[in-house]
Amino acid sequence: MLTTLDALLPVILVIAVGHLVARTGLITGEQWRGIERIAYYVLFPAIVVETVARADFMALPALSMGATLVSAILAMSVLVFALRPLLAAALGVGGPQFTSIYQGSVRWNTFIALALADKLIGTEGLALLAVAIVAMIPILNVLSVLVLSRYAGGTPPGPAKVLRDLATNPFILSTLAGIVLNVSGLPLPAFAWSTLEILGSAALPIGIVCVGAGLDLAALRRPGAALAIGTALRLLAMPVFGAGFAGLYGVEGPALTAVVIATAVPAASGSYLLARQMGGDARLMAEILTLQTLLATATIPLALVLMA
Repeated sequence: MLTTLDALLPVILVIAVGHLVARTGLITGEQWRGIERIAYYVLFPAIVVETVARADFMALPALSMGATLVSAILAMSVLVFALRPLLAAALGVGGPQFTSIYQGSVRWNTFIALALADKLIGTEGLALLAVAIVAMIPILNVLSVLVLSRYAGGTPPGPAKVLRDLATNPFILSTLAGIVLNVSGLPLPAFAWSTLEILGSAALPIGIVCVGAGLDLAALRRPGAALAIGTALRLLAMPVFGAGFAGLYGVEGPALTAVVIATAVPAASGSYLLARQMGGDARLMAEILTLQTLLATATIPLALVLMA
């Protein structure tokens, strides 16, 4: 527990710094959006390409770990859709709210996960998170876009627009680029790797600072059932799915720790951007992200102690 807290505390403090900077107005809203775009389109793809390209998947339990994470995502998706009639009838949860609950339940904050894996597992942790990135990022982006296309309040985009969004998604593109480099063995010059390393080294601190800047503590003054459900499914049920399927597929040791990290971290901050772009309930999404991030400081150590 103390080791986990020691690893989590620096992440929490960097999140707090981001929130403090945003509250003091040192960086304005428009400037934050620029920083977020740099992290989303440049820095994060760089760390994904480097991590995936350099991972020795043959030395890792890639298949069993990938199967574990995909199974957990699908199981959570089934659970959320099974709850949808009850949410609509008993709580009046409409389509846009449902999309925020869905995204809040299945998506993961890769910035926080990478930082924790690096602290708790070390270099092997980053390699194991590369497996998680390859397994989770494509399917999560596809499912999130499809769910928002079907249930969000805005005008549903046509198939061509959905395919275009997926084909231009930087998370998917950087994952594919890393896989191509890994499988093909194409040699990159030293300066190319150095460039990726420099950009990637900035991804985690800037990404985590942006998580803090995006926290809307005032939103928590408006608690509701949708907020509670979207938070509980992610922080409590998802790690159980992850650990359960890990046991089924024989994932153990550091790989199990990586699975628990990947399923226990809060949802991705990109969920809010996607909700805003595709007509989902962006305000509820912001509330879910904020509450999850705050409560994760307690639930992540608990999940790692009980399940990893």
